[in-house]
Amino acid sequence: MTFYPNIIAAIGNTPLVKLNKVVPDGAATILAKCEFMNPTGSIKDRMGPYIIEQAEAAGLLKPGGTIVENTSGNTGQSLAMAAAVKGYRCVFTLPDKMSQEKIDMMRAYGAEVVITPTDVPGDSPDHYVNTAKRIAEETPGAFYVDQYHSQWNIEGHYHNTGREIFEQTDGGKFDVFMGGTGTGGTVSGVGRYLKEHAPDVKIIGVDPLGSVHYNLFKTGRLPAAYVYSVEGIGEDIECRAMDFSVVDDMVQIDDWESFHVGRALVREEGLFCGGSSGSIVAAAIEVAKKIGPDKTILVTLCDSGTRYISKYLSDKWMEEKGFFTDHKLLGQVQDLVTRRSSLVGDASAPDSEIQKLMDEGKLDYLPLKEGDDFTSIATRDGKRLSIGGILYTEARIEEMPHILKRGDAGLVMTHDAVVGVVTAKEYNARIGA
Repeated sequence: MTFYPNIIAAIGNTPLVKLNKVVPDGAATILAKCEFMNPTGSIKDRMGPYIIEQAEAAGLLKPGGTIVENTSGNTGQSLAMAAAVKGYRCVFTLPDKMSQEKIDMMRAYGAEVVITPTDVPGDSPDHYVNTAKRIAEETPGAFYVDQYHSQWNIEGHYHNTGREIFEQTDGGKFDVFMGGTGTGGTVSGVGRYLKEHAPDVKIIGVDPLGSVHYNLFKTGRLPAAYVYSVEGIGEDIECRAMDFSVVDDMVQIDDWESFHVGRALVREEGLFCGGSSGSIVAAAIEVAKKIGPDKTILVTLCDSGTRYISKYLSDKWMEEKGFFTDHKLLGQVQDLVTRRSSLVGDASAPDSEIQKLMDEGKLDYLPLKEGDDFTSIATRDGKRLSIGGILYTEARIEEMPHILKRGDAGLVMTHDAVVGVVTAKEYNARIGA
């Protein structure tokens, strides 16, 4: 007789499945690791119970204690499953954009769920991370999981997800691993394992438009985040569980691509997965077309479609949100820069010196810095424009309206230098407004 001692022991050993219909001819092979087949239906089963075990061993979580965490839903379900087995109380904070299915599933495990506003800055006391921290501080015997900054998050994926992928692929015999960047744990943990055991495998993170990871990776500077619809991927804060040192590249994907490819995975491949799986596969298809048919890409399908029946898998919801309209890509942010220049002025310099520098470079705009921080943008007529945000050269133009809501202009940068400045004038000229 073969059986598991409890449901936690059943985590893992998820299958690899070849994608067929959604991958175009002439592209690389894409293998999908079906993490939605874990006990609670997501890849977070890899790290949630692992962190609980580490906290118990370290004496941070004791019998009768309370598990507190900020979550988009999947981690909460994994923690709640572990808590049900081990007898802990759970309190989770969740942004209000998340699906009702996720809320109901956490409550079904016995967890308490606190809903917080989505559209607040990362430093707001109402942000779901700060709300969870406050609850943990106010609750005797509480253990705050802190998945966004915990090295145990990375370790869970290193020892579980990374090792399993390595073994399933005969010792890492594939070319590219692609995973979503939410907390950063999956890409960081798998990336570390593969860098040590299969260093030829390229690690590529996938980030939704509105999240901070892509531009932070590309420029080294934290951009302004904004609200997006896909769940369980991306973040609006810098995460210490995101180890960029093991990431070779990042790809941006928008909501429209995430949801349409996600629906195709369900309807054409029979894989009942969530919208973030669509994000990762959409990005993988882009890469697959570039690297060609003799290569293999491995992706994670992060969670189950059972969480999204009322959202992206609903025709009504898709229509209400405008995702059944035509999809047109506007290009890259660098296309908006009318005059490239890496010149930067000193914010404390006299106006005459700043104007001289602009004259020498024949510039209409000059970014100004104080120390390492950009403070404003000088114009030829002596004005100072506020900076709404910083974007990487190859970031999508679709990000620019959100930057211009926060300031007069956006800075366009590589990792090492400024490339140029974009104002509403350049953006409107591009879109024909």
